[in-house]
Amino acid sequence: MDNFQIETAQNVNIVQNVAGVGDRILAYLVDIIILGIYVIIMVILFSWLDMSDEYNFIVGMTIGLPLFLYHLLFEMFWNGQSPGKYVMKLRVVKVDGSKPAFSNYLIRWLLRIIDVSLTSGALALVTILLNGKGQRLGDIAATTTVISEKPSVFLSQTLLVEIPEDYQPVYPQVTVFTDNEMQTIKSVYNEAKYNGNHNVILKLAARISAVMEVNYEGTPFAFVNKVIQDYNYYTQQ
Repeated sequence: MDNFQIETAQNVNIVQNVAGVGDRILAYLVDIIILGIYVIIMVILFSWLDMSDEYNFIVGMTIGLPLFLYHLLFEMFWNGQSPGKYVMKLRVVKVDGSKPAFSNYLIRWLLRIIDVSLTSGALALVTILLNGKGQRLGDIAATTTVISEKPSVFLSQTLLVEIPEDYQPVYPQVTVFTDNEMQTIKSVYNEAKYNGNHNVILKLAARISAVMEVNYEGTPFAFVNKVIQDYNYYTQQ
């Protein structure tokens, strides 16, 4: 699975697992099937009601509007996921790992007309393959991407982060943690970062520093990230 590393304003490195093209296509097909079932049900329902021609506009809006707004509404109100993305364990996030705002969802949805609808997905496919960050044009404009939340096969792969050759660790005390404990720390950190929950990060940093019996300088974000990197450094040696 491809990934890319970004650095936030707090100098925190985050590795994102980019959603594979195959998974995104399957998610799209799931959404298409759901929309198709919806249309069939609505057509059957309105045919039973035997409504007169004066209600054609209402019928058209009832069927067409949910189809038109499907992806925007689901991603906005279902935490970055459509039903297809939920099934394939994909999620829309900002490139800094945080939760997108309405404006981000709106921009990527508007450009979906060009990316997917007008070109039958060909433009989106080419852009994603060339971009390297899982972004179609809508994602690039909205500063978003689609990540995979599928668990890694091995615990070591889940914990693994890229460490530069000239990396300088700061906290040898990180070895007091086990792999499972560090995985929990990383999961809590990533979830809190995504939701912008600074209080959770603050409490997590305080708990880690107490267990390690160290005082840290800088932001809680940077400290927790450094602990994760240091753990990888010492356990990979």
